[in-house]
Order: sequence, then structure tokens, then C-alpha cells
Amino acid sequence: MELSIHNWMRSETIETTIRRVSGLGYTKLEIAGSPEHYDTKTVRKLLNDYNLSCWGSVTLMLEDRNLLAKDEGQRAKSVQYVKDVVRMVKELDGHMVSVVPGTVGKIVPDGRPDEEWQWAVDSMKEIYEYSEASGILLGIEPINRFETYFINRGDQALALAEAVGPKCGVCLDTFHMNIEELDMFDAIRRAKGRLVGFHVADNNRMAPGMGNLNWPKIIDTLKEVGYDEVLSVEFCSPLDRTPANPYPGSIDESPQDLSGEQKKFLEDHGSTSVTAEFYTMLTTKSFDTLSKLI
Repeated sequence: MELSIHNWMRSETIETTIRRVSGLGYTKLEIAGSPEHYDTKTVRKLLNDYNLSCWGSVTLMLEDRNLLAKDEGQRAKSVQYVKDVVRMVKELDGHMVSVVPGTVGKIVPDGRPDEEWQWAVDSMKEIYEYSEASGILLGIEPINRFETYFINRGDQALALAEAVGPKCGVCLDTFHMNIEELDMFDAIRRAKGRLVGFHVADNNRMAPGMGNLNWPKIIDTLKEVGYDEVLSVEFCSPLDRTPANPYPGSIDESPQDLSGEQKKFLEDHGSTSVTAEFYTMLTTKSFDTLSKLI
């Protein structure tokens, strides 16, 4: 297995992130799903210069992005967005795209369960046809009930993947699994053969090793089902805004290169931009915890 990391957890230039994680020992990068934000030729050169490669991307389903929206135009726009993310990953010689079908933070359904299911299937099938032609894998990612009412568990993601196509997969995330799954290890086992990505953060969404998840057992279970690809670090440090904060000075008061979309995503997840020192500590802790196990 190799270690990857997302770049959306701190507001900084892509070059700053690439330089940092390369120096810490990571070999892959999972780039934020903001294709309009990156020049892929420039990013490819940076990756090559620092001996990294692109693993993939994850969709940022914010505002009106919703593959199961009632409005046909909204669905079409959302489908095109995911296609654009796939195209970005293709241009970066990446491997996969993690897809969250519904809008993050949306709690009111647009239709009946059967209607929304069909809208999701139809949208994903169109994206799947495009991704297959591009040679990029799709992994449907379940996220917890506090972020979406649609696709919270691995079994739900598997059902959607099976309805979409034989090579459509799932991408599991330890933080979300710890909330939603009865047994995360059994959830990993049931995903055997469809697991195309795996996101890692501890139960408190801090870096792996800073909570109480059983990382040796998680890695052993992944090996058991034959997943030997990439672990993609995706902590989102919950920041303490009280005097009890165990990490004083962790909040970056003057963030740079932070798009409105990224700012909203971080704030919606109970976080904000963190200082370079705090972020380096989290990325280092993640690498130190996981590299000993893979």
C-alpha cells in the first residue's frame, strides 16, 4: 500500500502542500474536486518535480451540486461537474474519483425514495460511461447522517455501484464508518472486489493515531480483502474555540489561497484553516501511524 493525502484541509498553494507531503514521505496526492481552481499542466509538473503522483480526487458536493436533484437542469449541471473532476484526474494521470452523490448538508429530500434512487442511478450511469472512456474508476462514498440523508453505509454505496455498472466501485472512510456501520470490519469485507479507494481519519476526525480506532486491525482487514492500493489521509481537525483548546495557536487567522467553496466546506465541517505548524503535525502523525502498518 501507499500513502496519499488530500489537499483541501488547509488553505495554501498546491505547491506548498506538495512540497510538504513529499518531504514527509507521502507518494500520492488526492486533489480537491475543484477543477476550475487548478491548471493541470502546472500541477503535473509540480508532482513530477517532487516525486509524487496523483491518486485521484473527491467531489465537493456543495450548494446546488446534487446528482439526485428533482430539477433536471440541476442534475445535468451536477453530472457535468463530476465529469469535469474526472477529466481533471485524467489530465493528472490519476486513478479514481470518490463521488458523494447528494449535496453535503442537505437534509430535505427532493422526492420519494424510488424517485431519488432512479435520479441517482441515471446520473451516475452517465458519469460512469464518461469515466470508463477516460480510464478513471469511480468510487461511491458513504458519508455520515449528519452530512447527508443519502448513502450513509457501505451496503447502500454497494447497491448503487451495482446498479450503475460492473466497474463502479465504492470508497470507504473510517471516520464515517465509525459512526454508521455496525461493524466497520465486516463493512470492509462486504466491499471486497468493489473497493477502489479508502479514506482515513480517526474517530474524532483528527489524524490517524490521535483517536481510538484500531488501525492495525483496519489495515489487516484491508489486506484480507485484497486491497493493496492507497490509503488517503483525510483528517478534518475539529477546532476548539474555547479556553480548553489543547492546541493553542492552531487557527490560521490570515489564510491564503482559500476559495469561498473551500472556506464553506471547512466551516460546515466544524473546522477552519489551520496553521502550517499544526497541519504539519497532523500530516506527520498520519504518516507515522500508518507507515508502520502497511
